[in-house]
Amino acid sequence: MYTQALNQADTDARPMEDAGLAARFQERVDAEERIEPNDWMPAAYRKTLTRQISQHAHSEIVGMLPEGNWITRAPSLRRKAALLAKVQDECGHGLYLYAAAETLGASREELVDQLLEGRAKYSSIFNYPTLTWADIGAVGWLVDGAAIMNQIPLCRCSYGPYARAMIRVCKEESFHQRQGYEIMVTLAKGTPEQKAMAQDALDRWWWPCLMMFGPPDAASQHSDQSTRWKIKRFSNDELRQKFVDATVPQAQYLGLTLPDPDLAFDEEAGHWRYGEIDWEEFKAVLAGNGPCNRDRLAARRKAHEEGAWVREAASAYAAKREARAARAAA
Repeated sequence: MYTQALNQADTDARPMEDAGLAARFQERVDAEERIEPNDWMPAAYRKTLTRQISQHAHSEIVGMLPEGNWITRAPSLRRKAALLAKVQDECGHGLYLYAAAETLGASREELVDQLLEGRAKYSSIFNYPTLTWADIGAVGWLVDGAAIMNQIPLCRCSYGPYARAMIRVCKEESFHQRQGYEIMVTLAKGTPEQKAMAQDALDRWWWPCLMMFGPPDAASQHSDQSTRWKIKRFSNDELRQKFVDATVPQAQYLGLTLPDPDLAFDEEAGHWRYGEIDWEEFKAVLAGNGPCNRDRLAARRKAHEEGAWVREAASAYAAKREARAARAAA
């Protein structure tokens, strides 16, 4: 889900590196040893991880917006509390991941600036609108379900801080997915109007969720290297197929129809075969032309500007404490 940045071409020239250190690094990765912040690592490995982890962090932060919009409109106090807790979790995930990126030498301020200036990507899925309460169920069921499919392998990522952060993230995402599916169960088994609303949400979210895993393997430019470094464990198409195989029976239980006339079970292969994905739509959304791209960045910029006084106050307080400690030590 959050590795779409790995599909961007890396045009920077790679520096010359010690062949012996590079070979030893690869031996450690092949032996399933964790790489830690103070260990030697290839510059390209550091750059790839910084790009992926920061995009993941950006996605968690921007991902609060489609659901945060529904906190005040949730249909009951129970739903409101659950959604509020979920949005809070997503904020925490972003903070864990920014901290993990900082262990690679990145500045959190610079990473945030890249997002606000439109120089960094985040997951394409968050550029779609949540039009009804059923969308909140669909996001939890499908978007968080796809996230889990992608993130569980990241718990075994070769870079230690990222892998450890993902353990807690995956535990919390599993609750988010259950929350979304429970909303869909309630709607699907409710009135005809509620079931129709659930079906409409599924119709709109299904294909963007399949796009979340990134372009097909043939068009994924960095997957081979990331797999060799054990940043990725599965290819885009493998993860997408796992998601489809897991989700189709869930939709059947709900009594909802997936919006794919080509969907069919392949008895020989044991997989659900799905239709052609509109990759032109995917490219357009990534390029900033999705339904909500401008709204999402505008909301983040506004929040950043309105929070400037908090950052300034925290910096002033830290400076005051440091000066007080220096005087005491003198």
